[in-house]
Amino acid sequence: MNEAGNTGVKKQIKLVRCRINGRETETAVDVRASLTDMLRDEYRLTSVKKGCEVGECGACNVIINGENFNSCIYLAVWADGKDIITTEGLVSQSGELSALQQAFIDEGAVQCGFCTPGFLLSAKEIVDSKKDYSDEELRKLLSGHLCRCTGYENILHAVRRAVKERIKAEPAL
Repeated sequence: MNEAGNTGVKKQIKLVRCRINGRETETAVDVRASLTDMLRDEYRLTSVKKGCEVGECGACNVIINGENFNSCIYLAVWADGKDIITTEGLVSQSGELSALQQAFIDEGAVQCGFCTPGFLLSAKEIVDSKKDYSDEELRKLLSGHLCRCTGYENILHAVRRAVKERIKAEPAL
């Protein structure tokens, strides 16, 4: 460290252009920054939680080009040109909750709320598949999340409900 308290490491900055929750964005980020840091620090998207920061708890889960990723181990620069959805993106433009969010409320699948955003985005990917999974399959698909309040059964019920409602509304081809 020098006298000014700097470590002497020079930051490398890159411009990242992507679509976040349907909105075109552009920001300069440190090439070492995680997508979690970019979403929270630059866009104030606080549904993206900092949990384990090693890709094991699912609290930072986001959807990138239709697929779930742990944003804590996904570099922000990799998001360039991508379409990203956070839990904030599930709410309609008029401010109404999505059917999936409502199912979580109706089934009591929200406890402390820390793990909920990540679970919601995994559930969105499941619901969007329009496939009727068994409870065992759903458990496996949701296994990348840690819920310290042990709300797993209610979360499972909420996802099952949302899947059934989606299939009823839009049957698979």
